[in-house]
Amino acid sequence: MKNFTIYVAVLLSLLASKMVAQETFEAKAHAIADKIENITKEEKAALKIEIEAVNKELETGTLTKEQADSKKMILAETRSKNIETRIGQAQDELKDLVQQKVDGKIQEQFEHDKIVISFSKSKYKNTEKYKKWKDSIANASERRTTSQFVFAAGVNNLVTKGAVANSDYRYWGSHFYEWGVSWNTRLFKNDNLVHLKYGMSLMYNNLRPTESRYFVVNGNQTDLEVSPIHLEDSRFRNVYIAVPLHLEFDFTKAKDKDGKKIFRTHESVRFGIGGYAGVRVKSKQILEFEEGNRDVIQKTKGNFNANDFIYGVSTYIGYKETSLYLKYDLNPLFKDNAIKQNNISLGVRFDFN
Repeated sequence: MKNFTIYVAVLLSLLASKMVAQETFEAKAHAIADKIENITKEEKAALKIEIEAVNKELETGTLTKEQADSKKMILAETRSKNIETRIGQAQDELKDLVQQKVDGKIQEQFEHDKIVISFSKSKYKNTEKYKKWKDSIANASERRTTSQFVFAAGVNNLVTKGAVANSDYRYWGSHFYEWGVSWNTRLFKNDNLVHLKYGMSLMYNNLRPTESRYFVVNGNQTDLEVSPIHLEDSRFRNVYIAVPLHLEFDFTKAKDKDGKKIFRTHESVRFGIGGYAGVRVKSKQILEFEEGNRDVIQKTKGNFNANDFIYGVSTYIGYKETSLYLKYDLNPLFKDNAIKQNNISLGVRFDFN
């Protein structure tokens, strides 16, 4: 009895440590995803209240129209900075969490086969408690919904008149980044092929114009013009919070253990097709040049007449956690430009299961 008690104590300790690690990992992931989602809502709600207060002052004659417009602009810029700062902090938290997983400091999956507890000679092997424990371990490896951390990076550009050829933007200098959390649900109980994959991502799309050019807002048009001074670097960045949705086909074969099928994911070839929709969080243009023997970095924030919403189609194909990833915005980058240009991205995607 004493030996059995020791074995059970060791087992419970191992189980507890594994489950706590998993709960902590998933809890942090959910917390960061919720934080990113709520930041824009909170700041926009606060801005709405502030704008309403300014409108009341305008109605009572406390402020002139010019003063009211100026005050609204300052309030909008302040809230925009708050969104940028708070999302940046959440972004750093997400990076740290992903790095911890990559470094193996956090284990998400509970792998019962690595816990070695010898019951082979125990008289308790056939007890009801042992059978329940064994069944619970087997069922744990058959969860129909699993979670992943998604990170993608690659090249970014604009499709003009149906082509990317002869682009006004550097092919290798224009990049995109995406990171977020996703959930993967097996659609059929006894078949592992078809999954529904959904989640939330933060997307960064960067464009670097060629030939020392930069974006200039002319009314409702946003034009690409040659700079009067030589630009060391010209970069236009748009940041979005998006909700991707894919139908994923996972060719991981089911395993048979004790006459029971065990389903795993991300262990073979995977193919996904679907799309995404989201909102623009911010736009920024960054120019680098020399002035009087000084290196100057000029950052300009604004909407640049960019669309506030994005929606598009995306697909990926790969092996295990690594995939080739393609996404294309169905709506143009700028709202009213005479020539419509749609963003397209191609890169590598990692789904850390």
